[in-house]
Amino acid sequence: MIDLRFLRDNPDAVRASQRARGEDPALVDALLEADAARRAAVATADNLRAEHKAMGKLIGKATPEERSVLLEHAQEMSAKVKEAEVVQHAAEADMDLAHRAISNVVQEGAPAGGEDDYIVLETIGTPREFDFEPKDHVELGESLGLFDMERGAKVSGARFYFMTGYGALLQLGLLQLAAQKAVANGFTMMIPPVLVRPEIMAGTGFLGQHSAEVYHLEEDELYLVGTSEVPLAGYHSDEILDLSAGPKRYAGWSSCFRREAGSYGKDTRGIIRVHQFDKVEMFVFTTPEEAAAEHKRLLAWEQDMLAAVEVPYRIIDVAAGDLGSSAARKFDCEAWVPTQQTYRELTSTSNCTTFQARRLAVRYRDENGKPQIAATLNGTLATTRWIVAILENHQQPDGSVRVPAALVPFVGTEVLTPPR
Repeated sequence: MIDLRFLRDNPDAVRASQRARGEDPALVDALLEADAARRAAVATADNLRAEHKAMGKLIGKATPEERSVLLEHAQEMSAKVKEAEVVQHAAEADMDLAHRAISNVVQEGAPAGGEDDYIVLETIGTPREFDFEPKDHVELGESLGLFDMERGAKVSGARFYFMTGYGALLQLGLLQLAAQKAVANGFTMMIPPVLVRPEIMAGTGFLGQHSAEVYHLEEDELYLVGTSEVPLAGYHSDEILDLSAGPKRYAGWSSCFRREAGSYGKDTRGIIRVHQFDKVEMFVFTTPEEAAAEHKRLLAWEQDMLAAVEVPYRIIDVAAGDLGSSAARKFDCEAWVPTQQTYRELTSTSNCTTFQARRLAVRYRDENGKPQIAATLNGTLATTRWIVAILENHQQPDGSVRVPAALVPFVGTEVLTPPR
């Protein structure tokens, strides 16, 4: 949720953020009205409670003759207090709904617009020129025995798959390399639960615009996570952190689950857009003042990992309308996919400022010892989708694939060849 004090002092900035996202600026006025109504209702209820309490003291000091009149008045006052509390609770509920309807305030400098309005910040590496007809990742993966789409669909349905043989080792190696790099950079490695409670899923912002993407286990009232960002964000919910020594950095290794609702017909071939995949995700709790600098560090760590797998890529500044409700700024790294002649997202790092931590009640003590809302950030360090770029960019004329040097110790071979 956005900071109400910022909203009251800078309503035009929040309206501009809503317009940049392509969302309704009138929601700002609705929240201002709901906030004013809530504060008025709280003040009325507080005043009536104070009067009722004061009357109780008068009754204790009153004469027998006065007491009966005061008791009758106290009963009337008690009824008014109850009525005022009903109004207060309704006003608080209305304000909470209005508050949750507004996305995070877009950071200055982020481009306005939708999915296609990103800005390319940098291009690293040159797309390879092939002297043979390159195969796509599905043809390579199946011919090399790396994954099995057909049996995945037989067992679980469309967009599921088996990682097999060296394909399984390639995925594990990729994630293990990411884990090693995360630990070397000061992250605490975590294997979090992949089922979370509704308040944790809602707190990270995934039950709003993204609710159709989430798998819900109704009988248990639990949700399958689409990223370990969710359980890691909830790890310190309702806590006050000690950030005096710097940010708290975690790296979560988990399976992730996404319904991919509304994406039918898009990327149905292969392992680009699937219902289940594995990922190592960086997650950081820090102070709001440090968040922008930490965001750059997360991007640099992603770039280091991309350099290790030796694929050409570009960095884009994601437009406001494609940020998702929680992010104030997001940078994506997109790798070149030769057979598609385009760049496809491999990593994403977001600065969520205080938006998630405010919902989850994650705080820290400032230099004066006063609790303040923390900032949260996240960033992908490796995921199953990376295998698409690795296979296509490192394929050889005979149909084999060169394994990037950094992954050879994990995979156990320098070249992937068809199984005998």
